[in-house]
Amino acid sequence: MFRFRVSLATVLLSLLTGAVAQDANTTACQSNLTMAGAAPNNTKVLILGGGMAGVIAARTLHEQGIDDFVIVEAKHVFGGRMAQTTFGVNGSQYVLEKGPNWVHGTQTGSGPANPVWLLAQKHNLSMVQSDLFSNICVFDVYAIRCFHLPFFDYNGPNDYSATFNASLTAFNNAIVLAGERWQQNKTDLDLRSAYNYMGVAPKTPQEQACEYYQIDYDASQTSTLAAAWNYNYTFVPEAGGFSDVDMLCVDQRGFACIVQAEAATFLNTSQVLFNQIVKTIQYNQNGVTVQTTDGYNLTADHALVTFSAGVLQNTDVVFDPVLPDWKREAISSIEMPVYTKIFLQFEKKFWFDTGVGLYADQQRGRYPIWESLDLPGLFNGSGIIFVTVTGDYANYLEQLNKNITQVQLEVMEVLRRMYPDAPDPIDIWLPMWGRDPLFRGSYSNWGASFVPEHAYNLSVPVNGHLWFAGEATSVKYFGFLHGAYLEGQNAANNIAACIKNPQRCPPTT
Repeated sequence: MFRFRVSLATVLLSLLTGAVAQDANTTACQSNLTMAGAAPNNTKVLILGGGMAGVIAARTLHEQGIDDFVIVEAKHVFGGRMAQTTFGVNGSQYVLEKGPNWVHGTQTGSGPANPVWLLAQKHNLSMVQSDLFSNICVFDVYAIRCFHLPFFDYNGPNDYSATFNASLTAFNNAIVLAGERWQQNKTDLDLRSAYNYMGVAPKTPQEQACEYYQIDYDASQTSTLAAAWNYNYTFVPEAGGFSDVDMLCVDQRGFACIVQAEAATFLNTSQVLFNQIVKTIQYNQNGVTVQTTDGYNLTADHALVTFSAGVLQNTDVVFDPVLPDWKREAISSIEMPVYTKIFLQFEKKFWFDTGVGLYADQQRGRYPIWESLDLPGLFNGSGIIFVTVTGDYANYLEQLNKNITQVQLEVMEVLRRMYPDAPDPIDIWLPMWGRDPLFRGSYSNWGASFVPEHAYNLSVPVNGHLWFAGEATSVKYFGFLHGAYLEGQNAANNIAACIKNPQRCPPTT
C-alpha cells in the first residue's frame, strides 16, 4: 500500500537486519475455514468483505459477546488485497505478494504499537527489516548522501545522487509546508504543486525520476496535508506515530496468513459465506437485505460494508435506495490509484546488489523503480527482480489487459538500457488491480484540496443500519493495512454499542 516514506531515521536502516519468526509452519492459516456455511435466515450483523477490516470487525464483535454475524466474502479465502501468487519456473518457485508487502511502522519503546505488527508477531510471520531508501542513501554527520549507487538513465549507469538528495529534502520540506499551511488556514496543495511553490520544478529526466520516487510512487495528486498526517501518525513517534521501521513480509504462507489465522481463532463455518459476490444492498429504517450473484438473499439488523473505495465508486454493487448525496460526495472525493508490480525471473542475477535501483527515462514514469528479491535474507538465488509503475503507466498496462508479450518487450527494452547484455526472462507476471471488479484499484489516496469533512463522511453510517469501514475511511491511516484494522475495530465497537443500547445507535434519517 501507501509507500513513499523518508526521514533521517529511516535512511539509517540497513536492509535485512535479520528475519523475524523464521519458522513459517508454527501457525496454520485457513485450512479449516474453506467451506461456505448454510445461508442464514437473519442475523444481527452482515460483514461484507473478508479483508483486514472485515475480519477484525468480526473478531471485535466476538469479543463484545456478539456472535450472531456472518462474513460474506467474494473469494474462497480471507485477505482482500492481501493476496499472493506462486511465481517462477518449476523447481524455482516462490510465493510473492500481489498487494501489500510491508508492515509500515512497528513500535517505539513503550509507545503505541502498530496493531498489524502485533498481529504479525502473534502468528509468527516471517519478516525482514527493510526500507526503500536505506538501499539508496547513507548518513554522515553532515547530511544524507548517496554513494556508489544503482542510478540509471536511458544512456545506462549515471550517478545523479545529488539530484536524489535534493528530492529527499524537497519532500521533507513539503511535509513541513503542509503543517504550516494548516495552522495558517491556507488552501491545501497537492505535492507536485507544493514542490512548484517551493521552487522545485524538475526539468531533466533525472530530476523527474527523483520526483517520481517521492510523489508518483503513490499518486501524483497527493494532498500535502493528508500526506503529512498519514506520514506523521505512522512513522513519527513524536507525533503519535509507531516508528520509522518497515518490515517486509517474506513468509511463504503469504502475508494474508495473519488475517486467515486470526479468523480461525474465533470463527466457525456457519459464520462465513465464501465465494459470494454482493450484488445489491437494500436498506431502510428496519434493517438491511443483501443479495448475492448466486441468489442468496441475506437479511440483518446491520450491515458493515468494507469494500474498497474503488468498488464503491463503480456500479459493481447497487445500493437501494441510492446513497445520500453527502455519502456519494465523500466516496467520489477520494482516489483509488493503481500500483502495478511486474515480476521477472531470470536464470541468474545480473543486476545491482542493493535492494532498489532508480531508472530515469525520457518519458516520465516509464518503468522507473526496480527492486531486487535476489538478496541474502530474501529469496537468495531466485533470479527475481520486479519493477513498479503507477499513475498513467499503470493505467496503460491495464489497457494492455495482460498482453505479456508487449509488457515484456517494453520492460526488457528498459532493462537493457540499464544492462545491455540482459537475457530474456524465464518467467514474467503482473497483477491487474484496476480491472479487478473486487477492488478497482490498489489503495485509497486523498488528492488536493483535501476536505476533512469528506474523510469523516466516508465512515459515517447511513440510515442507522448501514455502516462503513476500511483503509479509505481512516483519516490518519488511509492506504495502510493498520488503517483497515483500526477502522474495522472501531466500526464493530460502535455496532456492538448500538446493539446493546439502542440509545447509542446513529440516527435512522
